[in-house]
Amino acid sequence: MIETSQKQFLGPVIRLHPGDNVVVARTDIGIGMEVPAERFVSRSQVPAGYKIASRPIRKDEPIRKYNVVVGFAAIDIPAGTLVHGHNTEFREFQRDYAHASEFAPVDYLPEGQRATFQGIVRADGRVATRNYIGILSTVNCSATAVRRIADWFTPERLADYSNVDGVVAFSHSLGCGMEMTGEPMALLRRTMAGYARHANLAAVLVVGLGCERNQLNGLLADERLEAGPLLRTFVMQDTGGTRKTIEAGVAAVRELLPAANRVQRQTVSASHLCVGLQCGGSDGFSSITANPALGSAVDLLARHGGTAILSETPEIYGVEHTLTRRSANREVGEQLLERIRWWKDVYSVGRDVQINGQVSPGNQAGGLANIFEKSLGSSMKGGTGPLMAVYRYAEPVTAKGLVFMDTPGYDPVSATGQIAGGANLIAFTTGRGSMFGAKPVPSIKLATNTPMYQRLEEDMDINCGEILDGSMSIEAMGERIFELMLRTASGEASKSELLGLGDNEFVPWQIGIMS
Repeated sequence: MIETSQKQFLGPVIRLHPGDNVVVARTDIGIGMEVPAERFVSRSQVPAGYKIASRPIRKDEPIRKYNVVVGFAAIDIPAGTLVHGHNTEFREFQRDYAHASEFAPVDYLPEGQRATFQGIVRADGRVATRNYIGILSTVNCSATAVRRIADWFTPERLADYSNVDGVVAFSHSLGCGMEMTGEPMALLRRTMAGYARHANLAAVLVVGLGCERNQLNGLLADERLEAGPLLRTFVMQDTGGTRKTIEAGVAAVRELLPAANRVQRQTVSASHLCVGLQCGGSDGFSSITANPALGSAVDLLARHGGTAILSETPEIYGVEHTLTRRSANREVGEQLLERIRWWKDVYSVGRDVQINGQVSPGNQAGGLANIFEKSLGSSMKGGTGPLMAVYRYAEPVTAKGLVFMDTPGYDPVSATGQIAGGANLIAFTTGRGSMFGAKPVPSIKLATNTPMYQRLEEDMDINCGEILDGSMSIEAMGERIFELMLRTASGEASKSELLGLGDNEFVPWQIGIMS
């Protein structure tokens, strides 16, 4: 388990663990600056968020942050020297997975003491945080049609339906030119089915072309979906083409709107919250402020009976042993390792990807040297509680507490899988400043540092940089995030919703051979 300590977030540098051989610059540090607390003089210009050797580090010695290995010294590194990609080597090392050795069950609050929010309860008991009508395309060839149907319903045309959050199209680039059977098609279909069943959609239209590989009838049969009053289907080649399909879709939505509008929010337990955890544009402060603060909120959510989905498999690589040790049992830990092995076998060989160490230019500019260091922060979003289950992409999430879903690190693809699995809210940390929304669920964005928050305040919901500034503890920030989750789930608009984001972030994971 990775522990954090608020008392160290003062002064020019931050020491994260007594066993570390690096510290993190809290502010920009110039050459010749004395750091008495660490007994060194800076030999480098070190931007805020970057690492500095706190003592001499010999060539090949592990570099430790939070007492976790995040790389190896490529050369001898004197104390006071900037530590980054130029003098850090990424290489494999042995990890003790110690399955379930640190497992501790969640200390659940009694039902009467659990937090509540104002949710929308569907007829079958599912609880929604938003109320949309969705239009799904089976294939890219029907993408224009579903978008035109959704676009017809402008705010002016929805003015009489105040309880409907909107009509949203879910188009994509897949559905044909792909394998007819196997995991690629199964993954696409369970993603679409997860949206079709999502509590945040009061009703759904599914629009196919007619000759695609992802046949509409095959989708319905494989996923046990049944057409009916709240699930309408159209095949463009049967309906009469583009214009007639759009007209028929608009007419169908108009018929559905009165019933969709007849909802009222009511008090429900926080146990109905299922939060997808995301981070994008990470920086050197992600593991110090926003990610551990979100992890603290996740620990609270779990105690109140809710669920949090940690994902982005390449972005836990290198610290997966901190999760296997907290797994509910050995089987859960092995399932996590099996997913990592799949990534290593399929995506790593000879490729310039994250799991081979290469993080994005933005991550590097933010002070992260490689994927081990990025994973260190990314995993903190899951808090400190037990790992209860591991899911494949877009599988329905049924376990409570912290779970893991196998997804890429690319945020729109990852969030799409989480939403298909049942997430009804997304919590998204960012250090560089990601602009993200994910209809049909609200997204809240958590900034790691105050300068970025002030620059991009229109997009950011919470400034976790207050932790770095010394005005708030991680635990207090976690409570603030948890409270925002409840308010947002109750209908309070997030910054991304106010900006209208989320119409282009339905991106099912594309795997397999295209033909």
